[in-house]
Amino acid sequence: MTIHASRRDVLKGSGALVVSFSLVGAVGETLAQGTKPVALTEVDSFLAIDRSGVVTLYTGKVDLGTGIATALRQIVADELDVPLNATKLVAGDTALTPDQGKTWGSLSIQVGGMQIRNAAATARAALLEQAANRLGAKADDLKVVDGVVSAGNKRVSYGELVGGKSFALKLDHAKPTAGKDPKDYKLVGRPVPRVDIPDKVTGRFTYMHDFRVPGMLHGRVIRPPAIGATLESVDETSLKDIPGVVKVVRQGNFLGVVAESEWGAIKAAQKLKASWSTSQTLPDSAKLWDEVRASKVVKDEVTMNVGDTAEALGRAGAKTIKATYDFAIHTHGSIGPSCAVAQFKDGQLTSWSASQATHDLRKQLATMFGVNADSVRCVYIEGSGCYGRNGHEDAAADAALLAKAAGRPVRVQWSRADEHGWDPKGPPTLVDLRAAVDGAGGVTAWESEFYIPQQTAAFFVPLVAATLAEMPADDHIAPGNIFQNSAIPYKFATVKTVCRRLASTPFRPSWIRTPGRMQNTYANECFVDELAAAANADPVEFRLKHLDPNDKRGIEVLNRAAALAKWDKRASPSRNQRGEVARGRGIAYCKYELSRTYIAGVAEVEVKRSTGDIRVTKFYLAHDCGQIINPDGLKNQLDGNVIQTISRTLIEELKYDRSAVTSLDWASYPILRFPQIPELVYDLIDRPNERPWGAGEPAAAVVPSAISNAVFDAIGVRLRSVPYTPDKVMAAIKSAA
Repeated sequence: MTIHASRRDVLKGSGALVVSFSLVGAVGETLAQGTKPVALTEVDSFLAIDRSGVVTLYTGKVDLGTGIATALRQIVADELDVPLNATKLVAGDTALTPDQGKTWGSLSIQVGGMQIRNAAATARAALLEQAANRLGAKADDLKVVDGVVSAGNKRVSYGELVGGKSFALKLDHAKPTAGKDPKDYKLVGRPVPRVDIPDKVTGRFTYMHDFRVPGMLHGRVIRPPAIGATLESVDETSLKDIPGVVKVVRQGNFLGVVAESEWGAIKAAQKLKASWSTSQTLPDSAKLWDEVRASKVVKDEVTMNVGDTAEALGRAGAKTIKATYDFAIHTHGSIGPSCAVAQFKDGQLTSWSASQATHDLRKQLATMFGVNADSVRCVYIEGSGCYGRNGHEDAAADAALLAKAAGRPVRVQWSRADEHGWDPKGPPTLVDLRAAVDGAGGVTAWESEFYIPQQTAAFFVPLVAATLAEMPADDHIAPGNIFQNSAIPYKFATVKTVCRRLASTPFRPSWIRTPGRMQNTYANECFVDELAAAANADPVEFRLKHLDPNDKRGIEVLNRAAALAKWDKRASPSRNQRGEVARGRGIAYCKYELSRTYIAGVAEVEVKRSTGDIRVTKFYLAHDCGQIINPDGLKNQLDGNVIQTISRTLIEELKYDRSAVTSLDWASYPILRFPQIPELVYDLIDRPNERPWGAGEPAAAVVPSAISNAVFDAIGVRLRSVPYTPDKVMAAIKSAA
């Protein structure tokens, strides 16, 4: 169960009492103050136990369809020894939950979950100490079953121990309280069914798109026909025949309508006559990579520097291998367009949205309206799944601006054209690589340059409404940590990897699933395969030869992926293939950010020689994220990683002209369909005694390169430009002939 509750509901309405073992901090005092702790350093920020023993978990991390609403409850239930159905979850409500950072970067379990585990372990230790005193027993003699502590025939429940007082216990996440021995877990490590699925498959679940508040109006935004266009005039009389129109809102270049019904808002947005200036600020799409290469470089960021690559590349007798890889601009493409509701009441703004970062959105909305952050409350309600910063926050800003103007709550539902046209984009990536190989096939130098946009001071993607309305806004470029995995995990003699950070990029950027890590790993792992082919070496053996011999987990994951796929040990490409359809296999490896989750993937593909069509028939993954909380949830994550990234690799590419995005629907921005999904085979490496790492993004990093390497194995042609469309395949075949 996920709760969307008011502060008063949580503190008063259900009789929930925050647990305590101190003589101060009584619930009555908390209620009188009308506050709930949200600091990361307090147990009370994360946990509450009511009189019946039900545990409520408060988290700033939100479930974007990833299953963490189940996994986090598994962690708490196991640590406290309570049934899973005796736990509840409140997520992403800035008035009630601690700010644990954005739900991004595969950090929900790795960071957020471990903060919560620490809170639960600290609470359990205090509960057992109190129970020992109450029962007159030694702590070591206590047993806990379903939230009831017993010593012999004496028993006391957590609910009875609460006493109506707060925990008043501090947390040190750098030195967490010792938790339970993993061998004693009953829920962690088990495939517990997701708690949200029953309501979703029976139509009882309340998505953001279903959410309503009393007295709510409906809003639509009329978008400029071109990025950078100026609103010149508006003819409000064009709406005289549309019933239920409440207000036309014009502020700067922001133009919106508010109506009593959603259909009324849609019709008003369609009929409203407005004139705009022309604008052509975008580069010629046919010359995108020339534009990227010519962009102003604000900083050269060296991410790895070993030895003297220049000397090694210039050494007599060295063979130099060069390649350039590029990765297209992508939109998030959430299946359901963004939606939000906003209300101004008694000087307070409340925003309901599917934002992945409600605490950050709160700060942005406060800046936009020139108010203190304490005057803004952002509440998460699950929407269409997203990995990264899509349009959810922008819909929230639209709704807030319209609600302010209308004086009533306003719901804004984006259209498909809004989502494809105006969500922030994954920026284009261009990579140059060079290597020197000696006579024995040894790699003596590796150099790479990544042309990627800069990341300014803060990770706030500007809100479209604030920009158009000329309201206060943070003017940032925020593509995310896209430098990650530009450095490589291989121990070549000399290495230099440089990120050329660009002053600008064609579209407002943000992070999309596996930002930078995917693009950079794609270029690196394809180029490693090129070096293996130049050395006439098996791609798996070549990688193993150059991995750090002390990185046992990396070596294991590569070997297990090869074993899983029954890897045929030989050099690529395969020989003596005839016929219309060629088949190949390719491997790719990644140590995520060179510091955590290990992944190796093997793609099996079929390539039609006459058309250039690629079909991925099987994809194998060996995956090591340390301790697995829920193997079924992990499998779901890997399914999404592979399927979405195959789509991005083979099909997806933003289309635009000099003025605006032109791929505004699924016909012009197609994605992978069900018949194109391959068989997926996994080896989940569980390490119960290790810390858990993230799984929402890492597996995607190896997909593009594994497919490219498999295509080379099949037809002897390198694909260096994502997406791998049939036209590109045919052009590569022709070029290689």
